[in-house]
Amino acid sequence: MSEPTENGIGELRFAKTLLEYPSVAARLADLIGAPVEKGFRMLPSGWQEAVGQASNAALLKGLELAIRTTTAKGGPDSKDWFHKLMVTASGAAGGAIGLPALLVELPISTCLILRSVAEIARGEGHDLALLGTRLSCLEVLALGGKKEGDNAGEFGYWAIRSALGQAVSDAAAFLAKRGLVEKGAPPVVRLITAIASRFSVVVSEEVAAKAIPVVGSAGGALVNYLFIDHFQKMAKGHFIVKRLEKAHGPETVRAAYYGIEI
Repeated sequence: MSEPTENGIGELRFAKTLLEYPSVAARLADLIGAPVEKGFRMLPSGWQEAVGQASNAALLKGLELAIRTTTAKGGPDSKDWFHKLMVTASGAAGGAIGLPALLVELPISTCLILRSVAEIARGEGHDLALLGTRLSCLEVLALGGKKEGDNAGEFGYWAIRSALGQAVSDAAAFLAKRGLVEKGAPPVVRLITAIASRFSVVVSEEVAAKAIPVVGSAGGALVNYLFIDHFQKMAKGHFIVKRLEKAHGPETVRAAYYGIEI
């Protein structure tokens, strides 16, 4: 296939800027004026189990949403601001209650984020009637951004996609035949587990930030705003890359991506 045009390289550079920098933890630290690690020390015992349970429940709800989404390409433009408003409101409500609200609030905010991600995908020309596109929306939740000191070969955008590739492919084949009638089926469990291993890291950072005293309930809303803003940026970059892959081939786009300095 042909090499990307100058305009395509410009789009790819923009996508790489979104996908590789910065991590949620770094942006949260800038927002609250304190390292997220401080919040980790303030969380009660058992919080990691609560985050794990909430993350898995949220992803399962998100998968249900993805499977039932049938709106094809060509719909209305993405309303990023509306989804930000809704997730921010849920963060304010959850922040007033604290960690116990996570099991209720996270599935709601995750489904709102996925709805926004789906609209972004459609805005980049992808057909939401295709199961592969819908699972690519779920894949976005595994994209946490690059942390200082990360090895791009292990933690970068392409490495994450490669790590998820087989789980996404197996789940897509299973769901195409059976639908989501067996939530405990091995292909579905492997997909949720693979995404949760990354998504729960971002959720943990969000929870830790909310635990810092200076944040409070109003700050909880801001943390949620940043949470969805992060995934909207990941979605934009991800679906730009996938659109360019359709036109120029995955290997060509990947090579061009690695050749771009930002």
